[in-house]
Amino acid sequence: MPDATPADPLPEKGLPERGQAGEPAGEAPGATVRLGDAVRLRQPPRYLKSADPMPMLRPPDLVDPEEVGRVVEIRALTLRAVRFRRGTFLISEADLEPVPPGD
Repeated sequence: MPDATPADPLPEKGLPERGQAGEPAGEAPGATVRLGDAVRLRQPPRYLKSADPMPMLRPPDLVDPEEVGRVVEIRALTLRAVRFRRGTFLISEADLEPVPPGD
């Protein structure tokens, strides 16, 4: 009689499950900027995209160059929602740098 357990038709290879490698569930693998981290922009962006349910493009001068924001949400892959003094904006992780504690 054949084995009753079906074979996995499309095994996912090389993709870690959430929570593996010591990372909390919900964090992107290899993330350097995590939920709740204090961050600052590496360079002034050409525009900002609001993190509203209906995102809008906003002028870049809403965030001062040395202003520190807080990561409040993790979006698709490397996109982070960061709360600054004048709003919450969607910013790529590559455009953010962590702020050391006490800075």
